[in-house]
Amino acid sequence: MRRSSDAALPATLDPPRPSRVRAPRKRPYDIPEMLRRIRDAVAQYPKAALFELYDLGHTTPFEILIACIISIRTRDEVTVPTARRLFSIARTPAHVAHLSTTQIDHAIRPATFHTPKASTIHQIATRCVAEFHGHLPCDFDTLTSFNGVGPKCANLTLGITCASENSPPPGVGVDIHVHRVTNRWGYTHAPTPEKTMAQLHEKLPKDYWVEINALLVPFGKHVCTGPLPHCSTCPVLEFCHRVGVTRHA
Repeated sequence: MRRSSDAALPATLDPPRPSRVRAPRKRPYDIPEMLRRIRDAVAQYPKAALFELYDLGHTTPFEILIACIISIRTRDEVTVPTARRLFSIARTPAHVAHLSTTQIDHAIRPATFHTPKASTIHQIATRCVAEFHGHLPCDFDTLTSFNGVGPKCANLTLGITCASENSPPPGVGVDIHVHRVTNRWGYTHAPTPEKTMAQLHEKLPKDYWVEINALLVPFGKHVCTGPLPHCSTCPVLEFCHRVGVTRHA
């Protein structure tokens, strides 16, 4: 009776099992160290638009809030000169309220959705004059009561212009870059920027609630980019779990 070739093979000659390649072990998250490295890495790039405008002298809550509205769905390279064009015409709520919606629209025309934004800006300025004597208060509920102002713009406005050691910002300003990068790290696991914000409120030290936006906007634009992150030159690769990354440079 003929024996099969498999049965004739000695046990010591059994085909070897394929070995598993283990992914490099990641370091536990060290947010101070990670942000220190990112701070160094993004120093060569332009600042996030709202922080740049603040450094250029647009330091009032009203100006930063209006600039944030202009920035929605608009690149920073467009936001900064567009906001400055409007502020060269009118910078205070009273002055903006005296403009027509058409004049505001003309000033911010390079921005995406400039016509509805012009209407929003005019409404905010008018309410600010009528209800707050021309001075926008540093209050989250007040800011988010304006049509077109969500938690991101409210938190960024308060964090950039109002926060101090005695009055920390009420929340993190989470835009698409903060949302994408922190979820790619695996530090947050959230499907939307709003849910990312809620998770960051639970675990991110308050000392970094403002700075994380200033750092992760240029980091997300130039290093941890959307379609093809530059993992080979990433300063925080040893902490990053690269969630969802299928290709990288």
